[in-house]
Parts: sequence; C-alpha cells; structure tokens
Amino acid sequence: MFQGCARFDSHIIEVEERPVRSDTLICPGYIDAHVHIESSMLPPRSFSRVVAPHGTAAVVADPHEIANVAGMDGIEFMVNDARSAPVDIFFAAPSCVPATPFETSGATITAKDCETLLARDEFVALGEMMNYPGVIRRDPDVMRKIATALKRGKPVDGHCPGLSGQDLSLYIAAGISTDHESTTAEEAREKVERGIRVFVREGSSARDLEALAGVDGAFAFCTDDAHVRDLRERGHMDAILSKAVGEGMDPLQALRMATSNPARHYDLPCGTLSPGARAHILVLRDINDFTPVEVYHGGKPCARCGAMITRSRHKDTPMRFMTARPIATRMLRPQAPRHVIGAAAGRIITDHLVDGGTNVDKLVAVDRHTGTHLACCYISGLDMGDCAIAQTIAHDSHNIIAAGGNDGLLVRAVNRLVSLGGGIVACGRHGSEEVSLDIGGLMSSETPERLASRLEGLEHMLGRHGVDMERAVSTLSFMSLLVIPHLKLSDRGLFDVDAFAFIDDKDGDRDPHAKNR
Repeated sequence: MFQGCARFDSHIIEVEERPVRSDTLICPGYIDAHVHIESSMLPPRSFSRVVAPHGTAAVVADPHEIANVAGMDGIEFMVNDARSAPVDIFFAAPSCVPATPFETSGATITAKDCETLLARDEFVALGEMMNYPGVIRRDPDVMRKIATALKRGKPVDGHCPGLSGQDLSLYIAAGISTDHESTTAEEAREKVERGIRVFVREGSSARDLEALAGVDGAFAFCTDDAHVRDLRERGHMDAILSKAVGEGMDPLQALRMATSNPARHYDLPCGTLSPGARAHILVLRDINDFTPVEVYHGGKPCARCGAMITRSRHKDTPMRFMTARPIATRMLRPQAPRHVIGAAAGRIITDHLVDGGTNVDKLVAVDRHTGTHLACCYISGLDMGDCAIAQTIAHDSHNIIAAGGNDGLLVRAVNRLVSLGGGIVACGRHGSEEVSLDIGGLMSSETPERLASRLEGLEHMLGRHGVDMERAVSTLSFMSLLVIPHLKLSDRGLFDVDAFAFIDDKDGDRDPHAKNR
C-alpha cells in the first residue's frame, strides 16, 4: 500500500511509488482464501456483485456444498456461472463428497473426478481434506486424491479441527499445507510451528479472528461461510481487515494476508501490484479504512463508493433436487433419547450431553436424496418454543434438517419444505414464513436484494416467536456436519464424532425427556 501512479490495461504495466497530489492510496484487490459460495445462498455471479464493492477481487471457492447435492453437474454450474462474474473465482476440487460414509449424499466425487477437475486451470487446489482419520490411516482413496493434486503442483487444503501432536504431524506429512479450523491461539501456534499455513477464519458461522489475531505466522484470511445478509450489512474482506487492525494487527501484515500471501500460495495471477499481474486495484482513503472508494477489476472501473457501477440482467435457472417423502409425528421418536446435542450460538462444535436438561427440542434429519432415511434426537440450546424450522442447508450432504419444540409444527415445517423443493420454512403459532432456494436447495435465483427481503420476513416471523433467525438457521446448518466434534445427527442416526461411530444406546427405550414434550 503506497501513494503512487499505476499504468495498466487489463494487467499492471508499471507502478511508480512517488508523492502525488491526492490523499488516497492504492493496493491490490482482496482475496478470500477459502469460501463456500453456496453458503451465501447466492450463485457465484450474484455473490460477486455483493462482495466486489467491498474490494474483493478474487476468491478460492470450494463447491463441495452443491457437489454433495448435484455432483459434477453442480460443480459445472458453479464454474459456468462464475465466468462473467466481476470477481475472479478460482476453485478447489471437492475432496470429500460425501464427507463421511455415515450419511446419504446426492453424489460421490471420486479420485478420478478430482483428477479431471485438477487438470483444469480454474481449479487451483484440492479442497479441504475433512477426512483426517483417513489421512492419518493413509486410506488408499484419500491418498490417491492428494497425490493427484501434488503431482500437478497444486496445494492440498486441510481441515483438522483440534488435531495435535503425532496425528497432526501424520496429517501434514501426507502433503496437506493449509488449515482454517483453528479456534484457539494455542491450536494455531502448534500448526504454524509444524509447517501449516494457518488461515484465520472470520465468517458468519465461525468467527475466530479475535482469538487468533496475535498468532505470529498466521498466513491468510478466509470466511469459509458468509451469509448474504452479513455480506450486505457488514461487508466482506474489508470488514475482516478492519477488525484485524482493531485487534492490534499491523495494517501491512493484514493486507499481505488478504492479498499477496494467498496469491502466492495458490499461484494466482492477482494479489500484487507487480507488472504482469491482473489489474485488480483498490483506491482507499487511508491506511486504516479498508472499504475502497473505487474498485478496478481487470483495469476497468467496477464499483464506486460501495456500489456496483454496472448492471446485471442475468437470471439463473432453478435446479431442484428433492425426493423426500412427507413425514408423520409417529416418526419423531429419538433413537438414543439419553444423548442430547448441546448447541451454542457462534459455535459449530457441539457438546455431548447425557441425560441433559429439560429445555430440549427435537432435531430431525431426513434424507432428501433417496427418500429412504430419517433420524431423530434431542437438542438443547436452540430454544424453539412454539416454533419449528426446516431447511435444506445442512452441511455437508444437505439433507433436510429441522428442529422444533412442538411435534405438530415440526412435521408441518418439514412437509412444506418437501413441497417447496428446498429452502427454509418456519412454522409457528403466529403464522409461517418460507424462503425458496431453488438452486439445489442451497442458492436462490432471485436478486440479492429480493433474497435479503425474504430473509427479513423470515426473521420477523421467528422474532415474534422469540427465536433469533440467524442463530437458529446457522446453528441448524451444522448439526449434521459429522466431521466437527462432538455429537451430530445424520439421516442415519445420532453420531459420536470423537468415536467416529453411531451411538448405540442400550437404554434406548428410556426417554428422560418424554414427559416434557
């Protein structure tokens, strides 16, 4: 970041650092080093139009959300939609679809599929390797995927929450070079010391910047999951940079983490003001204000004062995937009633409670890909009251996940979601509200503005029932993620992540919560 003059067309020709008659500064456009675009509920082109005014010039996107639903066709949709986006969207080939064999997925991405994707220029890495037990055991299929990336000189992204000691060393030795799952400074420091490039995650679901801001050697920033309302209201990489500096990080170090570091790691043609780099240039007011006054993408004016200066007439085509059948109240019988998922706002790690408290709701997972499986358990920490929510956002296989304090409302919400074909449905004593996500049950073909308006309606309805929408929807979306500790629910049963096995409750007939229903 400096005062100076730049000559460029679509690429940087020359940059000269010298005093100019201006109080503004220039710097490279920002890079989100790891994001699942689908979590914004927007397809790539719409997502880009929201983040570009905030200075985002490029992202490395792992499309494993849509891949779990629609396989290679879903990935191809993302790549095609990204082609005319006002942000450079590079991709990581999804490495774990499905994430585990303990859930029903809509597709499988094989080692051969990964090889096909990694042969393409748009794919700059193998996506996060969530199957860390498979890496540690040197599972042949897992190692084939890793070898395919390394053979092409492309990095392998990691996912190893809480991994330490010898297991962490074995994981790194397999060829994995990054991780974005650290939640404590101690965890991040160990990974840095062992050679991992630690990405500091600050997204909508998990926010780790405050805990990791003081870690020397942290390499890059990422959002992982960024919701459309957060992007519109709080910003994107500009907001992360501002928070990092507010936490005491040196502004230039923060800028490197948002530009040249991820560009170097993924061998991206942007992220610097060097001759030959793509002319993604930001004009900033000063070194402490990271929201750009002007944005140039590929040398052309893209956004000014927080708004795009070009219009988009593009309309995405719906892709519906729903084969689930309607459910009935008799199906909502927890298979392991003594075991309760302990959830908390802002945390994707859950507690494993045994004979937990009385303030519990029912959680149900329904297979929407084959219409075969359903599982039910108890969950605490949601406080649903006289309300129920059902949604098709359920990492990573994106089956139906639903929670409610009333069985009748829970059934009504699930069955309406089945009819809708995907999205979010809330039912309560004071009415109902829904948001259609007509692209794979994950993204909307509507404009970001219209989608945000529908989410506001959902928030208002849930608020009347005493439920915080952001907390409930975000928390629910991770309750089936079987690679994040400690207790989760798949469509096939209640899963102990630490044991990497389903709960076999010998006292399954004794339900300590039955009297509270």
